[in-house]
Amino acid sequence: MPVPVPRQRTGSPVAVGTTAAGPTSGPTAAGPLAAGSVTEAAGGGDLTLLVIEDDPAGTFTVPELLGDAGTRVRIRTARNLTEAERLLTDDVHCILVDLALPGSSRDRADGDELAVLRHVLRIAPRHAVLALTADADADRAAEAVRVGAQDFLHRDELDGRLLSRAIRYAVERKRADSTQVKLAESRLRAQENARLERGLLPTPLLQGSDLRFAARYRPGRSRALLGGDFYDTVRTPDGTVHAMIGDVCGHGPDEAALGVELRIAWRALTFAGLCGDELLSTLQQVLEHERESEEIFATLCTVDIAPDGRRAGLCLAGHPSPLIARKGRPAQLLPYENGGPALGLLPRARWPRRQVELGPAWSLMMYTDGLIEGRTSTDGERLGQDGMVDMINRQLTAGLRGEALLEAAVAEVRELNGGDLTDDVAVLLLDRDRDRARD
Repeated sequence: MPVPVPRQRTGSPVAVGTTAAGPTSGPTAAGPLAAGSVTEAAGGGDLTLLVIEDDPAGTFTVPELLGDAGTRVRIRTARNLTEAERLLTDDVHCILVDLALPGSSRDRADGDELAVLRHVLRIAPRHAVLALTADADADRAAEAVRVGAQDFLHRDELDGRLLSRAIRYAVERKRADSTQVKLAESRLRAQENARLERGLLPTPLLQGSDLRFAARYRPGRSRALLGGDFYDTVRTPDGTVHAMIGDVCGHGPDEAALGVELRIAWRALTFAGLCGDELLSTLQQVLEHERESEEIFATLCTVDIAPDGRRAGLCLAGHPSPLIARKGRPAQLLPYENGGPALGLLPRARWPRRQVELGPAWSLMMYTDGLIEGRTSTDGERLGQDGMVDMINRQLTAGLRGEALLEAAVAEVRELNGGDLTDDVAVLLLDRDRDRARD
């Protein structure tokens, strides 16, 4: 049916499908704009409008110049949805769809008065859409906005200036809606990633043990919960407590994923009865199969504490040696001679297991190099293991233990560094109190 639109009171009207330069119907004559120019057009550039209506006479008219800056609305017309799909390209900014356009016979039978609009919204999810209605059809116009149109226009009141403003408003609103959707999706992804990362952090399995456990974890990667450092602690049925801490070189998500794989593999192998050189050799095979390149390696420290809690086996694979503090004595590093190389460096490496005496009451701290490689504010040198030992001894003298000790250690290292540490930091602490121990 004809869809007359009153001509603008000033300026020269141009019929739909024509401009002063000739026909504009179709992608070529419309003068294509660069894809992705919706934001620029919304700010004052030319616009391309696709009109979907079934008036063969083309009585829909708009002026060529619609804005004070001399901007134009370029017109494409489609008489049905099939033709509209052919003319719908990325340089179209807005679609004006006549709600009086007849839908399919099935739509008419179902009584869906907005079937045509719903179809347009499905085929053009990234485009702004305006609904064209009769003046007396306010309810259907409001429903059109509810189902997804950016706005509606009454054909009986429409002129060129109103159409120009409506198109620009619709384009800007669509852009804002799309931005909000992307922000919401980004927040959901961030929440899902956070939940996933929290789920990948270990839960110590120490049921039945008299040891107390504490840990601190701070990834160096901005806005991440998980880095390339990893740790775990489990108790096997024979009463032995196994603890491990490691560090995959690098700080990205691939290194974090590899650290999780190594931790899970370590736990499975430990429950399967492996320890020492046999366990580390198998872990190296896991790393070699899972790493992105041959340059990736991982350092590792494992400790298996005997059921009586008085002695332990220690294996070092290129990793700093743990620190032990015994009651009444200063903290010191466990022996670190004769350790093996980092995992992934030598194909047939060996990792000797060394027996160490712990004593009746002790605190054992395992850590990654992020704790000792921060700078000191006094001279800019690395804190190092000696500086870390001095720091822990001061904090022990001040009466700090357990969670409070680790919190203070990480905070002081960050303060000495003058700000956030660039490397991942993982620290775990196992305490055995002689008064609580079961001999």
